Amino acid sequence: MLVITAISIVRVRKLFGVVMLSGVFSLLSALLFVALDAVDVAFTEAAVGAGISTVLMLGTIALTARTEKKPSHSSLLPLIVVIITGAVLVYGTLDMPNFGAADAPVQLHVGPDYIERTPRDIDVPNYVTAILASYRGYDTLGETVVVFTAGIGVVLLLGSLGRRRRRNKTGAEDV
Repeated sequence: MLVITAISIVRVRKLFGVVMLSGVFSLLSALLFVALDAVDVAFTEAAVGAGISTVLMLGTIALTARTEKKPSHSSLLPLIVVIITGAVLVYGTLDMPNFGAADAPVQLHVGPDYIERTPRDIDVPNYVTAILASYRGYDTLGETVVVFTAGIGVVLLLGSLGRRRRRNKTGAEDV
């Protein structure tokens, strides 16, 4: 469904449809992350990808045109760049361990280290909570700051959009 949604995004010319399909793509990605047991990443994807990004893009559409302009150049060069980039990314994943493999480095070194140190270091019974709140506390704080900053940006964008519309209707800015 992700591939079908991505192809639809590329084919649609109405920008509102593209924004809605992008939100659907983000929600499908969040479902994929839930299926992979990465609920924290799924929550962030749903909030930022489907929520805040969709609102920002809708605000942008309100300030610009409603349809995409026809490209004046051939789409062959971008296609070649995408194919080469995709090939490099696939090549980069060839030496990765299989998903959930018992001999993966994370299963041999990182995971057992957290399991051994958590009761001694912070005495939190839930390992996921211990890792996110303590060991990766700065990372979690950074993610929270990004989401908060995006939310403030949306509020500011929508506030300036309302002032611009009032100014266009009256001919002068309402302060």
